[in-house]
Amino acid sequence: MSHSHTHAPGEEHSHSHSHGPQTPQTPAFPAVDPAAQALIDQDFVPSPLALASDNTIAVCDSHKLEKCDDCNVDFINTNRLSKLLAANPNLLCPPPANIVSQKLSQIVTAKKEEGNGFFKQGKAKQAVQCYTEAAGLAVQRPPWETNAIMREELSTIISNRSAAYFDMQEYVSALADAETVIAIRRNWSKGHFRKAKALLGLHQYKDAAEAVRLGLDFEPTSNELLTFLADIERVEKQVEEKKAEARSA
Repeated sequence: MSHSHTHAPGEEHSHSHSHGPQTPQTPAFPAVDPAAQALIDQDFVPSPLALASDNTIAVCDSHKLEKCDDCNVDFINTNRLSKLLAANPNLLCPPPANIVSQKLSQIVTAKKEEGNGFFKQGKAKQAVQCYTEAAGLAVQRPPWETNAIMREELSTIISNRSAAYFDMQEYVSALADAETVIAIRRNWSKGHFRKAKALLGLHQYKDAAEAVRLGLDFEPTSNELLTFLADIERVEKQVEEKKAEARSA
């Protein structure tokens, strides 16, 4: 009798085939290190908890709160993961990093675009509100997704909010958002541009120019940065000339 075997792409052909009933093999777990286990047991502090009615939310046993200072427990992140897994019963645990929450992406994008619409209409305050909501959604990505997705998404939203704050002449808030963008995505020139604009609004011309030069280190051919640096240097020169005139007068 001849046998025909089909092998998946990348699967090596083995000359040894077993056609009888096979006994499932139990995975071999490494032996427990007594010293490591002793350290774990030493630091282990039991936390009395209860489950909410849906059996997916952990709360403190005494006050039925997700985060309770009196009981010194915080189940918020644990419960967020629990909700995600309960809502997606077919997901592997943990899912592969290339699994992206498309629905969440669509919601974040929609809220960001709503903010962009307000910004184009000159409604900076409403734009800030939308960007803040979009950022709050973006940071709720499941922990198994690659960080690059959230970094790109969040940095764009916060950069837009910095621009909206600048239009509202809230330069300190604009600067704080720009610094956040740089911390998340340092090699993106837009964050340095936002920082320079906020510093210019605060009349910190030298620091603004330095922020632009740092951005140019990452993107030397950026027309936006090169043009803005020339503008800053021109304003700075005008300020120095006015100061010189005042001193001479």
